[in-house]
Amino acid sequence: MTDALLTASGVHVAFPGRRGAPPSRAVDGVDLEIGAGEIVALVGESGCGKTTLARTLLGLVRPGAGTVSFAGEPLAYTSRALKAYRRRAQLVLQDPSGSLNPRHTVYEAVAEGLRIHGYAGDERAAVAEALARAGLRPPERFFLRYPHELSGGQRQRVVIAGALVLEPELIVADEPVASLDASVRGEILALLLRLRDELGLSALVVTHDLGLAWNIADRVAVMYLGRVVETGPVESVLTAPRHPYTRALLSVLPESETAPVVLSGEPPDPARVPGGCRFHARCQVLASGEAARVADRCRTEPLPVLRAGGGGRGVACHWATAREDG
Repeated sequence: MTDALLTASGVHVAFPGRRGAPPSRAVDGVDLEIGAGEIVALVGESGCGKTTLARTLLGLVRPGAGTVSFAGEPLAYTSRALKAYRRRAQLVLQDPSGSLNPRHTVYEAVAEGLRIHGYAGDERAAVAEALARAGLRPPERFFLRYPHELSGGQRQRVVIAGALVLEPELIVADEPVASLDASVRGEILALLLRLRDELGLSALVVTHDLGLAWNIADRVAVMYLGRVVETGPVESVLTAPRHPYTRALLSVLPESETAPVVLSGEPPDPARVPGGCRFHARCQVLASGEAARVADRCRTEPLPVLRAGGGGRGVACHWATAREDG
């Protein structure tokens, strides 16, 4: 992997509980790296903390503990420093309809970032270039259109153009194709790959869909209940998953050759994280008896924070570690 562009070290984010309840540990100790020109997929069920982590990496949420660094420098949380950082790291949201002001033309939507940051160059040329890079050509044909006049895929391209116009080094895309028709998803994923190749752009793609990760990512980090539980090159993780949770997520993909794994119950309340391995109450391997020799450790012994960086594999699982150690 190339040198890290963005690094999270021991990041914790907790939200206060209501009426004296314990705080909700949305992100509970995460180490993560994204290299220059690398696409990392952050994968997990809804509620696992991946969106909170993404917002923390962008400086939209301040961690209660741990640090986020960009290009080797820790983030500063002053208004001026965050404004400068958000020119270098941009967010692309899931729903393009919700991201675009229905009263703004495409030109105004894309130019908004330039105006916020006091761009002194040729605004019209910059907007046109961003739209063209996002695949809206000729760009001038879209300048005066409104969001309701565009298809879903075109709206998502406008959102991407609005991020590109500031020439960022990193894009954080939160479920970037979840609201799009299947026929359009491939086009948007191909666009993100092209932008990586042409501009050297790095990306964190937040998704619940391991199939999407397979199609776009260089590396994948699987998140469960506030922690990264498995990480590595996407092909290695998705062809030979080590964590039972990753195996369960893969088993429900249409192309899976294994029987679907139905996990018991819902993920635990992040305000009441269980002892031991936080997945043990839902673990299909533990329930089957296959993990009998490490069952006590699974239920009582916490796992260390997994370092999700570099080019190697990593797993936070007593059973997987014992199995590989023989």
